[in-house]
Amino acid sequence: MTIFGSKPPDPAAEARRQKRKRILIGMVVLLIVAGVIAFWFRYWPEERVVDQFFTALEQKNYEKAYAIWRADPQWQQHVDRYSEYTFGQFQLDWGPTGDFGYINKHEVRGAVAPKSVNTQTSGVIVATRVNDRMKPACLWVEKSTKAISFSPRDCAAP
Repeated sequence: MTIFGSKPPDPAAEARRQKRKRILIGMVVLLIVAGVIAFWFRYWPEERVVDQFFTALEQKNYEKAYAIWRADPQWQQHVDRYSEYTFGQFQLDWGPTGDFGYINKHEVRGAVAPKSVNTQTSGVIVATRVNDRMKPACLWVEKSTKAISFSPRDCAAP
């Protein structure tokens, strides 16, 4: 068959081909954007818990702050579970006699999963600027329970 004997191009087939191409490109772009958003907000639940914790401290609601710290809203019904870090010690650490004094404002600065020998870590270190201090408060948040504790490592201000 020669060039003059071939069939003329089908405009409907070309339109379908273009439509498939646009859909495929759109799906790739959507997947890339979704991946970037998921990566950017990967520690959002842990950062949110720390934000709620410091908000409760700003409101001087130490019972609520301790409940967030323990990830146990019913902590007062089983105080004996928390004998290693009691509510009294918590109030000394986070109340007016603590390192930060009265907490008037905070800003969650970021979070990072520390590098470890194994690839899985059980928690995230969240850095928070408290009362405009340059050195951030670094807290450990367990990924599974969202319980807070003191960070095993220091963190730099992000």
